Amino acid sequence: MCYILSVLLRGDSYGTELIGQLEREFPIYRLSDTVLYSALKFLEDEAVITGYWKKVEGRGRPRRMYQILPEWRHQAQDLAHLWHGYIAQGKGVSRHQHQDLETGHSG
Repeated sequence: MCYILSVLLRGDSYGTELIGQLEREFPIYRLSDTVLYSALKFLEDEAVITGYWKKVEGRGRPRRMYQILPEWRHQAQDLAHLWHGYIAQGKGVSRHQHQDLETGHSG
């Protein structure tokens, strides 16, 4: 869930994009559809995120987009920080790279 929130803090996204982004940014980690959609359902049921349908450019059918509800942004940032700390330890990244992970920048 910390990973999902860290991505949604950067902007709205949909399920398969969340999985694809994890595979691109952190290829050593895997997230199954079942685990992802269970986490999204839990977050939506708990009113942390909300979902809406949107036609995505270059995709056939509308996608279920997710976004963090405004009242949860601060808590989501705290949880995303846990994810960034976890991957920073696992990857042995520098403090500067760790800050880049938190802001969504690379370089």
